[in-house]
Amino acid sequence: MATQAATDPEVMPPGKNYVIIEKNGSIMTIGLNRPEVRNAVNRNTALQLLEAFTTFERDKALTAAVLYGTGGHFCAGYDLKELAQAAVSVKFDQDVTKDPGPMGPSRLQFSKPVIAAMSGYAVAGGLELSLLADLRIMEQSAIMGVFCRRFGVPLIDGGTVRLPKLIGLSRALDLILTGRSIGAQEAYEFGLVNRVVPDGQALQCAVDLAEQISAFPQHCLHADRASAYYGIFNASSFTEAMQFEFDNAKGVILKESISGANQFISGTGRQGKFI
Repeated sequence: MATQAATDPEVMPPGKNYVIIEKNGSIMTIGLNRPEVRNAVNRNTALQLLEAFTTFERDKALTAAVLYGTGGHFCAGYDLKELAQAAVSVKFDQDVTKDPGPMGPSRLQFSKPVIAAMSGYAVAGGLELSLLADLRIMEQSAIMGVFCRRFGVPLIDGGTVRLPKLIGLSRALDLILTGRSIGAQEAYEFGLVNRVVPDGQALQCAVDLAEQISAFPQHCLHADRASAYYGIFNASSFTEAMQFEFDNAKGVILKESISGANQFISGTGRQGKFI
């Protein structure tokens, strides 16, 4: 899947790291680090987050990223205190193919898997950030919702684009129009999250899942992932989606499929053993 071009993030001023980055083998963890405001994103946080994801996308040695929040919360959305103070300087003329979103990387598309580990509040712009991920792990007591509905702040970080594609228009509108909170079980039933785990375990479960995904043959995994996204967001017809799927995957046959078939013949991966 082609990655949307993005301008390089602005040089960050010295000061606090609002985003914590760690690399463990081929997995990058990206942590929002403003726990005193439930990881609400201000301008500097958005730029640091964009820089982190740009680094992840460009580093060929990295196979997956995990996005999480420190201090017991994923993200409470954009920092409304900053919005209130900066009302006069808000930029209304933007090109979404060049300018970053208010939350940072929200307008990007990635060529590699991203997993969101959600605890506490994952609301408003925080919900939109979680939709960047391919998979979402949610703790039992965590809460999602379009809470910005209550304050007249629109979804401009992909929420109205990704959410209906993910869970269907009717369910998406239920959340978008009402601004109500949604717990882990209902989010799972909606298909909004992929796993519900005990409190305190989302990050570790997300890292374990990232490692599992990263152990598979990567050319094949990337091809299938890209075809799924193309069919949902870009294809104008079933036939076009089918053609993309074939054209996008045919190179994988020589790169991985033949050697994989030989491994199967030799006994590897049988009886449901994937790795």
